[in-house]
Order: sequence, then structure tokens, then C-alpha cells
Amino acid sequence: MFRATLKSLLARKIRLILSGLAVVLGVMFVSGAFVLTDTLGRSFDSLFADAYAEVDVNVAGKPKLQISEFEGEQLAPPFSATAVETVRSVPGVAEATGVVVTDGARLIGSNGKVVTSFGPPQLGGNWTGESDLVQLREGREPQADDEIVINKGLATAGKVALGDRVGVLTLEPRKDFTIVGIFGYSGDRDSLGGTNEVMFTTPVAQQLMLGEPDVFNNVVVTAAAGVSDDELRDSVATALGDEYVVKTGEQLSADAAAGLKEGLSFFNRILLGFAAVALLVGTFLILNTFSIIVAQRTRELALLRAVGASGKQIIGSVVLEAIAVGLIASVLGLAAGIGVGALLAYLFGNLAGGLALAGVAVPPAAVIGAFGVGLVITVVAALLPALRAARIPPIAAMQDVATPDRPLTKVTVAGALVTAIGATLLFLGLGGYAGGSTLAAILGGVLFAFIGVALLTPLISKPVVAALGAVFSGWVPGKLGRLNSGRNPRRTAITAAALMVGIALVTGITVILDSAKSSISGLVEENVTAELVIAGVQSGPRPPSFDPAVLDETKAIPGVRMVDGQYGDMALVGDERTWVGAVTEPAAMRQIYGATATAGDIDRLAAGQMLISSDTAESRGLSVGSTLPVQFARGDSQTYTVTGIYESSPIFGGVILPAEAARNFSITQPIQAFIQLEPGAQVADVQPRVEALLADSPEVSVADQQAFIEEQTGQLDGLLQMIQILLALAIVIAVLGIINTLALSVLERTRELGLLRAIGLRRSQTMGMITVEAVVISVFGALLGVAVGAGLGAAVVEALRDEGITTLVLPWGQMGVFLGLAALIGVVAAVLPAIRAARINVLGAIAHD
Repeated sequence: MFRATLKSLLARKIRLILSGLAVVLGVMFVSGAFVLTDTLGRSFDSLFADAYAEVDVNVAGKPKLQISEFEGEQLAPPFSATAVETVRSVPGVAEATGVVVTDGARLIGSNGKVVTSFGPPQLGGNWTGESDLVQLREGREPQADDEIVINKGLATAGKVALGDRVGVLTLEPRKDFTIVGIFGYSGDRDSLGGTNEVMFTTPVAQQLMLGEPDVFNNVVVTAAAGVSDDELRDSVATALGDEYVVKTGEQLSADAAAGLKEGLSFFNRILLGFAAVALLVGTFLILNTFSIIVAQRTRELALLRAVGASGKQIIGSVVLEAIAVGLIASVLGLAAGIGVGALLAYLFGNLAGGLALAGVAVPPAAVIGAFGVGLVITVVAALLPALRAARIPPIAAMQDVATPDRPLTKVTVAGALVTAIGATLLFLGLGGYAGGSTLAAILGGVLFAFIGVALLTPLISKPVVAALGAVFSGWVPGKLGRLNSGRNPRRTAITAAALMVGIALVTGITVILDSAKSSISGLVEENVTAELVIAGVQSGPRPPSFDPAVLDETKAIPGVRMVDGQYGDMALVGDERTWVGAVTEPAAMRQIYGATATAGDIDRLAAGQMLISSDTAESRGLSVGSTLPVQFARGDSQTYTVTGIYESSPIFGGVILPAEAARNFSITQPIQAFIQLEPGAQVADVQPRVEALLADSPEVSVADQQAFIEEQTGQLDGLLQMIQILLALAIVIAVLGIINTLALSVLERTRELGLLRAIGLRRSQTMGMITVEAVVISVFGALLGVAVGAGLGAAVVEALRDEGITTLVLPWGQMGVFLGLAALIGVVAAVLPAIRAARINVLGAIAHD
């Protein structure tokens, strides 16, 4: 039996390679994700080990507010220079150096624009001298208040050189400095992981980066001979007390790497999600392949039963083929995944500004994932065809018809049940009834919905395929192609379902993002009466900001009625961490943003007062006169009194504070401003004057309302393009499925094709018949995908109504493009099977058994 299985496998190499290719692509994503995160993880371990190699112990202020990686930047508060002296006096300390280092120093390059950073921080600090890690390559250290040194990576990115006069943005507006030194790092590195660094004299760094003189936010401590790092850490911690965080260099390195690995694990889950989609589509392809192969081998399997093979042996034969395919596909997928992971790591390293990559290695998770997923998916997909093969009676060896149609009752009932389960899970997840399992409920609902629709597809395939094929019915090959595509509803349904998954996901995400864009546009256009907006596009961890003086100067421009500057940050309000806003013009709440008061006064806001939304008031049980403690990123906790409650709106958050509160935000400058003009004033007259005021704030610009909307929603277009590229893999696998189905179908119909050729069907007509069949199946799958995707997208939009996505947009134009692409996919997929069908030897085909 084993030899028979082996010969059967070798006789069907091409067919099984095509189905195995789907597993290869899915496994490639899985193993590639693990290789990528392992390589980057070890690279960051090495990076931070180098960065903290000269730190025995480090002292930092205990953060006032705990912020996660996904909420923003953790700000270590500054402390008095007397703390450095306290540390210096601790027994076992050889040296203690006060250090200023924090994110937020943005250099303006030679092109007049801020040198941006997509991920790595832009550090500003005080120059503390050269070391084994940091070496000056050109020039000298800064000595005057208007002198700086920068790292070589920043000099290259900004196209600036020694002696250049450049602008730098910090906590304060632009200030100009002369570059007197350029430094690099050991190992001939221009930067550490793409980090841009600007170093000032200590007094200037204290004022610009920490906001006050004679303070530091770190102390780097060197241990005396014979004192261990752990002993020194404990001694320093005891001397300073609970208001400080004292760690060894080894702990700092591990903590920094762990924080970045948290972000990498999120990225890893995204890649694994796309791998799951690819494998789901691949499952349809493998199921279809083995179903067709079993159907074609009916007589062969029946003969095996007739000569004594048991049902278990038949099942074992088919499963063994699946194991062989899965094993080979897993090996190839793992190899491809290693290559893809290494390539993505290289691209990430370059994007991060030249991250020195650790050597590419294959972690155990990549190997286990590759073989586990590859083998399991292939065997599970082949199991149903194997069970069907075991039921073939020996008498079938004497029959010519091997694949009689079976009733669709069972599969339809199963499809309805699975679809109902999917709908229930989606209802629970999207409705917020799943507790802490919301994401799992949504993903499970989508998975069950796809499987349920796939099971229901055979029921609708005949009428829909007949309707689609009617377009080609006036042409004999077209009519034959239509009939062929509808003759086996199960096969057509599975092939179409593979394409359905990819197109459904793309359509659903397009519906959600287009609805979000339309809702944002509608909210701003209907509720915001400002004609001009000052803002920038956030490209890194910090939002762009500008000089607060611009607000007062803009108010003085003729034709300007009102200017509202907005600040924002995370804060601990009561016992809940939330985003808070601060405004310079409280009356703008009503006059510019159309807010309505439900209690108290929302037109005025003095120091120590706050406005809250009606939802916030209800959820926290607050009313006018209630007080709440608020802890910002800087300073001590302050108590605020609720003086007004406004009707909740997606335009602004749940807590609004006076502008004076922003001095304790992590970013103390405004990040947006809305400008309302006097009646009759022209945008064209005011906008150039505001632009002139922003000359020293190149991160932001002033735009009219429509341009502002387009600028802010443009980021959603980039997100959509990235998702479409990643989901293209699922569509590629679906194309393989169509090719595979047609190729196997051509082989199955060899005798039939020979007879058609014998009675006059020309080669071109044969190719046209196969092409029509492919186009009909592809368009059918695309129709399913568009319908399912639009339905899922509409459900998500409805669930997000309370979050401000109130307008459902169905992208009819893009859905039409998807259908057109599906027809093109059908034509491309039909090329090889059609050529093979056209080349069939007529006499040999007629004699084919």
C-alpha cells in the first residue's frame, strides 16, 4: 500500500506542487515573522548592551505618570543638581555625572525642514565628553550657549556639516546654533539604531530640554574598585529614597530591549494574522485539490478495495500523500521564511537609520511553527477527501461515472449553522459584550463567517454562475465554459471561496477606512466653523508643535475673529489614565466647534477649573462642582473643579483644561490651532500672513479646512495601501487555486475534450472555453468577496458609531475595480490550463480512460 501511495504521489507531482505552494506561502509568513522578530530582538539587545556598557548604575526620577509604549512617551521628571552631590557622597561611588537626555530635539536640515525620525527618538542632552562608546570625529565640544555637537547620522540625514548655522526645535521655539562638532560611536557607527542626537552645553540643555535651570533627569554612576553594580545600586537607592529609580546598566539594557520587543511582538502578531489569512485560503486550495484527485482516482481506489485494501488503508494512503506534501511545503516555506525575515530585518534596519543587525538565526518557534502549521493545515484539509475515498465501494471499479452529484442538504445546514455562530461572535465582539475577549470574539466571528459562507456557496453557485455565464452564451465556447463552471457546484464553490476571502478582507477594510474618512470630513465640515487650521502630520512618536506666541500674533491679524490653540497629553484624572486637552480660548468650544452645554458654563475656564463631556460625567458620576485630582507628566498632582459639562462629541475628548495646565504636559507647546475669520474676511488674505508667522515652525503649516481634512485623513490611505499589499498574497494563492482547479479539470475531462475537438471545436475555441470557465469562477468569487466584505465592514462601522464613525461609505468604484480585476485574474489563471487543453492529442484523448 505504501508503494502504491508513493507511485500515486509521484504521478501527480505538478498538481500537488501547486497545492503545496499555497502552504509554502503561508508557512513563509509564519516562519518569516519569527525570524524577523528574533533578529531584531537580538539586534536591540546588542544595541542597548553597547549603549549602557559604560553605565554601572543609573539614577532617574520616578515618573509622575506611568505610560505604556502604545500610549506615548514615558517622561522621567527632572531633579535638582543637589541629588548629584548626594550620589557622589555615597560610599562606593567613584564618579557621578549629571546627565540631561530626553526626546524632543528636532534639527532643521539644509532644506529648511525638520529632520524626521520614523520610530527612533530625537534626543537632546548635555555633552559630557568622549568615552569608549562616543568619539568626536570632527571639531570640538560645545563651549558657548549657541554651539552644539550632533551625531554623524543626523548630520548625514540633515545634509549639514561642521560650521553650519542650524535651527533646533525643543521645548522652546526655534533657536539657532553653530555645529562645532560631529561625533560617532564605537564600531564605526554613525548612530545607535537610527537615533538622532543633539548635544548642548549643560545650562542650555537644562533650559531647552527640561524647562528649568540647574536640573538633571539622570545621573550616571561609576562604581569604585571592588564594588559590584548591585551593591552600588542598593547603596544609592537607600541614600536617595523612594522618589528615584535606581538601576544597574544591565537592568537598563534589559528594560529598554523589553520595551522595544513589546512593539515587535505586536508587529509579529500582525504578520501572523496575514499568515493565518494565507493559510485559510490555502486550506480551500488543498481541500479542492485532494477532492478532485480522489474523484479522479475513484476507479483506482475501488480496485484497491476490490483486491483487499481496507477503508483505513485508503484513508492512510490519502493522508500519507498530504503529509508528504505538507512536509515538503514546510521545508520550502521555512527556507523562504528565513530569506523573507532576513530581508525585512535589513529593510527595517535601514529605515531605522542603520541599525546594526545581529546575524540571522532560526529560532525554535520558526521551525515549530513552520512544520506544525504546514503539516496540520495540509492533513486537516485532506481529511474530508480521505474519508470520502474510504467510502468508495469496490463495485465502482466497474463504473464509468465516478463523481455523481450529491445532495447539498448537509453542507447547506452546516453552512447555516457555522454562519450563525460567526454572526453571534461578531455581535458579541462588536457590541462590547465579550468582556476581555473582544478581539478573540471578532476574529473568531470573521473566521466562522468565512467558513460558513464557503459552505453555503454551493447552494448559490449554480444560479449565480449561470447568470454570470449568460454574458458569454452567444458564443459556443462561452456557452460550454458556462456549463462547465456550473456542473460541479462544490468544486466551483471552494475555488471561488479562496478568492472570496482575500477580496472580502480588502473590501471590508476599505469600507471601514473610507467610512472613517467620510465621518471625519463630515464632522469637521458640519461642526467646525474655523476657516484655517494650524497643524502638522505626525511622523514619529511626538506630534508636531509650534511657538505659542504665534497664537497671539495671529489674533492681531486683521480679519481674524478667534484663535483657539490646543494642547494635549495623557494624564491620570482621578484614578483613570486618559487623554486630556487644554485650550487657550474656552469660548471656542461653542463658537467654533458647536458644543452645547448640558450643565454649568462652557464659555469660561479659569485656572483650577475643568470642562467634561456628558459621557464622562455619567460614567464617573460627576456634576458641576465635583473635584478631581489630576496628575500630569510633570509637577505634582493638582485638583480641578468641574465648572461645565458639554454634550459628548467625537470632535473633542472627555476632559478639557485651561491652557496653563499645559506647562506640565510632556509637550508644552500647542499642537493645533483653529482660526475663525470675521464675516467677509478672505482666507487668501489671512493665510499668507499666518504662514509668515510659522516660518520658525517648519513641522506645521496653515491650511484651509478642506486641505486640513485631506492632510489628516491621508494617513488612512497609506494604511489601506499597506494592508492591500499584504493581503495580495491571499489573492495570489487564490489564483493558484483557480489554475490548479482548471488544470485538474482539464485532465479529468481529457476524453470529453478529445470528443469536442473531434466534432470540430478548434484549438482557439477550446482555449476560449477554458478561459470563460476561469473568468466566471473568478468573478463569482469576487462577487462573494465584495458582498461579504461590505457586510462585515458595515457591521464594524455600525459598532463604531459611538466612536464618531457615523457615515457608512460603500466604495462602489473600488468594488467595481475588484470585479474587473477578478475577470483579469480569471484570464491569467486560464492561460496554462487552456494551452494544455488546446494541445490535447484528439485520438489519444478519445482513447483516454
